[in-house]
Amino acid sequence: MDWYPLLNSLRIAAVSTVVVFLLGVWLADVVAHAHRVVKGVLDVVLTLPLVLPPTVVGYMLLVLLGPRRPVGAWVLSAFGIKLTMTWYSAIFATVVVSFPLMYRTARGTFESFDQSLASAARTLGKSNAWVFWRVKMPCCRQGVIAGSVLAFARALGEYGATSMIAGYTPGSTATISTTVYQLWRTGDDAQAFQWVLVNLAISAVVLLVLNLFEGRQRSGAARAGAAS
Repeated sequence: MDWYPLLNSLRIAAVSTVVVFLLGVWLADVVAHAHRVVKGVLDVVLTLPLVLPPTVVGYMLLVLLGPRRPVGAWVLSAFGIKLTMTWYSAIFATVVVSFPLMYRTARGTFESFDQSLASAARTLGKSNAWVFWRVKMPCCRQGVIAGSVLAFARALGEYGATSMIAGYTPGSTATISTTVYQLWRTGDDAQAFQWVLVNLAISAVVLLVLNLFEGRQRSGAARAGAAS
């Protein structure tokens, strides 16, 4: 059994989760403090990939990053780097489709944060950056971690946009999802079923981790309510 699709899927999901974590946390904090009208507009734009079909996302990425398209042509001519039909092309797709999960989870957590804690830290002369990383993030870590786990799981199972922008090349761009489809298409049901079992096992572990963090978050909230 060639394990390349698993390794490739894991590295794509890992890289995209890091990117989504940084972007999602930053934008969730910005939107949480924005004006109501601005918040509504930004929320729609940032959440849109969640409801769009993955093939539409893939098409939009091809229009933007294709070798004969504006961004893709410029990167290819300036740096000699092709942004489509490579293993890292899938990162663009997984970042777009998994970002809303991270963003919405983090935004909900930040909106429920007790701002009096931040105000108290600022009265002690602490900077906004210090307050965010040393006060706000520790208080909201359970929700942020849950969003990261969801984003990783979504990136790991992405197929539609990934297949359009990265394609399927064994040993190069193959992922678990595209491998299952190709094996089924060629009639190799036994190998396809093996990869389905691998994906099910990984998904089960991810869900168990997510339930663990959600349970800890509920327990922490209950203890805080009892203490108050």
